[in-house]
Amino acid sequence: MYKNKNRTSHYNIFLLSLLYLSQGLPFGFQATALPIYLRNQGVSLAAIGFASALAAPWLLKALWAPLVDRYWSPRIGKRKSWIIPLQIILFLTIFSASLVDPSQGMTLLLVQVFLMNLAAATQDIAVDGLAVDILGDRELGYGNAAQVVGYKAGMILSGGLLVWLSSFFGWKGYFLIMACAALLPLPAVLYFREKTRGLEELQETLKIREIISALFVFIKTRGAPAVLIFIATYKFGESMVDIMFKPFLVDGGLQTGQIGLWVGTWGMGASIAGSLAGGVVASKMKMKHALGTALLFRLLPLGGIFLLSVGSVTPESVIPVTIGEHFFGGMLTTVMFAFMMSMVDKKIGATHYTLLASIEVVGKAPGAWFSGVMAEALGYRGLFAIGVLLSALVIFLVPLLPMGVTAAKEDRKPAVS
Repeated sequence: MYKNKNRTSHYNIFLLSLLYLSQGLPFGFQATALPIYLRNQGVSLAAIGFASALAAPWLLKALWAPLVDRYWSPRIGKRKSWIIPLQIILFLTIFSASLVDPSQGMTLLLVQVFLMNLAAATQDIAVDGLAVDILGDRELGYGNAAQVVGYKAGMILSGGLLVWLSSFFGWKGYFLIMACAALLPLPAVLYFREKTRGLEELQETLKIREIISALFVFIKTRGAPAVLIFIATYKFGESMVDIMFKPFLVDGGLQTGQIGLWVGTWGMGASIAGSLAGGVVASKMKMKHALGTALLFRLLPLGGIFLLSVGSVTPESVIPVTIGEHFFGGMLTTVMFAFMMSMVDKKIGATHYTLLASIEVVGKAPGAWFSGVMAEALGYRGLFAIGVLLSALVIFLVPLLPMGVTAAKEDRKPAVS
């Protein structure tokens, strides 16, 4: 019995890894390959900058997340009802991009990129809901490590490896290989048996207004304000430092190739290793202790970046700081996602988790947006100092957080006004 349960757990982690990998493909293309593709076609820098708006579905997906929780087929499965068709749609949108003739304009390609993001972001809602449904309390760390590592692997594949291969196969070959990679999870999804017993009645009773009402119940709980503020601010300071670290290295005299190797290659490898370590930390420690540990370790490389701005920029100092920043940043992200999942009401798992994930994205974005303005006004040293300070202050929110799944459920009653 135990062996069967353990085998099922391993298969669940494997399935989630593949699904998150497929969802990382469009964003890796959006972030890295698309600017290269557009520039090769003579598109202006301003237009390339505006093209980042094609990723809007990832910011807005909470708006249609209740539909994913509400409408599904009991015969297919609550989450499979969405994941299976979205897998096919994602494949078709990527495949159709291989048929685009750049000489006839970029409009059709940009529409397809938007549809890629829309399919991947909507699938992400259903997959997050699936993760909430199938992961036990002790599996949250490993499950969220699968989420972060799988997504980053997808980004590396579409934004790194396939870009390199495009020099041999061309962009048509790039899209064909990417489309096949997007379908990798489909056989595993079809094989997966989703539990549907008792869900038919839930589908009949759970209306959209009840899903929204359940969210407001969570927002009114005693620990909810601290949770929401914590999620929105935990990476604000780090995002300020991270976005300006690359220009800092350029101004420090390092070559583009060196920065690409240390940050883009070694750094991403360290980030994946840190994400795996975060999964272990979140599974072995109490959630608040895991968060506090990850936040404390995250301060070390951020402090190292500040010291670089005070001293000199050398390979001997940049490499360990870069690897440390990516490793502990990856660890913190995994632990944070596990914490977010532990706060979710499983009845509205997809909607609830998507809301928290959207708050996480929106909360850290302004730190990146305004980092350049602050760096010009305060210098790199001043910006990095503020980033480290804000990252340290977030630690003081940890004691205010609910103790975990059980405590959060017991405390889900409106605060006395």
